[in-house]
Amino acid sequence: MKHNLEITVFLITLFLASQVTGLFIVDKYIDKKATAETGTVTYKNLPYSIERPVVEPSTSFIFIFIAILIGTGLLLLLVKFRSVGIWKFWFLLSVLITLSIALYAFIQQFTPQAIAQFIAFGIALPLSIIKIFRPNILVHNLTEILVYGGLAAIFVPIMNVFAVVVLLILISIYDAIAVWQSKHMIKLAKFQAGTNVFAGLFIPYKSASPVSSSVKAGVAIKAAKSKEEKGARLKLRNAVLGGGDMGFPLIFAGVVMKDAGFLKALIIPVFAAIALGLLLFFSKKDRFYPAMPFITAGCFIGYGVILLLPF
Repeated sequence: MKHNLEITVFLITLFLASQVTGLFIVDKYIDKKATAETGTVTYKNLPYSIERPVVEPSTSFIFIFIAILIGTGLLLLLVKFRSVGIWKFWFLLSVLITLSIALYAFIQQFTPQAIAQFIAFGIALPLSIIKIFRPNILVHNLTEILVYGGLAAIFVPIMNVFAVVVLLILISIYDAIAVWQSKHMIKLAKFQAGTNVFAGLFIPYKSASPVSSSVKAGVAIKAAKSKEEKGARLKLRNAVLGGGDMGFPLIFAGVVMKDAGFLKALIIPVFAAIALGLLLFFSKKDRFYPAMPFITAGCFIGYGVILLLPF
């Protein structure tokens, strides 16, 4: 078992929280009036004049997958040259944008657009700065729960079910290769952990036995010796779940929500969480595992259940 039961349950709970919150954010960006009039799901514009990519829904997975490969390549260059400052600025900008979009979804229904944008940005900016430069567990995990909803609000409207199914398959294959073959995903995770700027959930806990330092991509574990208790019995370990393992299943559920509705779409996070739980339960502490193939399987099973429902 990767972690003790308490940590495993907590990690899965945070994962579920990110998925449900993300679906709620995406739902808030649906223009209910226009959707009722046209019979087709219509989305509101993003704040701050941010434009969604203009792509054909059925082939949108090509654009997104290429963007992921390019982003990964750029990050590998930062790792090679140890460009920590550039990485932190890049991550700060990404968090600020997606967090502002997520917060705007909650605020825009109560205030005019300009004021809602100002308030959302005013909350997102200090949280983003604290997350990057003065990290603490509460702010880190709270923002992680929100940012993927902002990300989904960008990409869900430009995709259809076919495209998101293909995307999850491609990402799962890529994740397996990146962890088990090229192992560059492990290198990226170690780099992020070393800079204290990590995209994903983070839960520190004490282990009753000594451990060695390691980081796993997808379901990443960085085991580090406690500075205060070096050589002592209790060691500080960090359980983390990569950002992609939260973002991609949320995008899948958001796309399915277009046809299935909010309540039915919640079935997908449940099965994705079950798949993640099985991976954490049966995996070994000193092995590297790509999480996306397992989470994708859970997403597809959940979607199958939705299709079989009689209502």
